[in-house]
Amino acid sequence: MSTVETVAGTRAPRAARRAARRPRVQHLITADEHSLAELEVLLATLPLCAVGRVFIEVPDADDIGTVCAPPRMTVTWLPRTRRPGAIGSSRRIAAGEALTRAAIAWSDEMLCDVPDSTLRTEVTLLGGFLSTADIIDHLSEHHELDQAAIHAPARYGLPVG
Repeated sequence: MSTVETVAGTRAPRAARRAARRPRVQHLITADEHSLAELEVLLATLPLCAVGRVFIEVPDADDIGTVCAPPRMTVTWLPRTRRPGAIGSSRRIAAGEALTRAAIAWSDEMLCDVPDSTLRTEVTLLGGFLSTADIIDHLSEHHELDQAAIHAPARYGLPVG
């Protein structure tokens, strides 16, 4: 086993050093065109080493802008005009639907069936009421995510932390 010298002069395994550098919190953040100011404030308060995903739904590709996020956060813009409505229908996508789809798909991929005690997930939902409520339902029911780890605007009156 490979070891390295630590500050105290003892030797620590390389795996332990890698584990110490792994993120302890991953973030899922959602926003829409109406909550961009709130999103900017939230992103400015995150530590530089924050890890996670930001989904921002906007009406059109022309509404895509620049947000300042920590370097290890991935920002994805979701213009509604580029997305279809329900499969098999000719209707256009409803406001909040792209945000809901993206957040649910991310959670289904990233929140494993077996919880990792060293990595917790913090969720901040700044999008519209319907998408926020749908995402909370999915996270609570399918992933049994603690509601204390889910944050949404108080004006929505949803049962979150």
